[in-house]
Amino acid sequence: MQSDFLIRQSSLQVTSDLKALETVLAWLEQFNHPDLTQETWWQYQVMVAEGFTNAARHAHQHLPTTTPILLEVHLYTQAIEIRIWDQGLPFDLPGKLADLLQQQPLLDPLEQESGRGLLFLHRLSDELSYSPVEPQGNCLLLRKYLVTAPAPYS
Repeated sequence: MQSDFLIRQSSLQVTSDLKALETVLAWLEQFNHPDLTQETWWQYQVMVAEGFTNAARHAHQHLPTTTPILLEVHLYTQAIEIRIWDQGLPFDLPGKLADLLQQQPLLDPLEQESGRGLLFLHRLSDELSYSPVEPQGNCLLLRKYLVTAPAPYS
């Protein structure tokens, strides 16, 4: 396996207002490139949208909408890494996912009453973690290996 080199990185800080999602997705566009399949790009967008909305809706539910959420994206030759930092109380992501998967393992995430975003993140990412990191807050880490579009015939 060849080495994985950093190609591009960027960060964005927004408020916890759900209206900031439009800004977040516009910022993410800088990481779209023609070599990515449409499905892969769509998956990146869903992961960022779900991660941001979970931070705004759940982690920051009792905090002012001015509370910042920091997003970082690192594009490597073989993967994209997304970090979403919140200031809320930490929670047990592996435990919550285990509960959701055990409750209804065959149910489509769209049919779940709650936890849909976590199920999407679990299914779309290759690596998923959530941990408190002092003093920055809590970090949701998503890593997805690149799937590129096949080269056209010459």
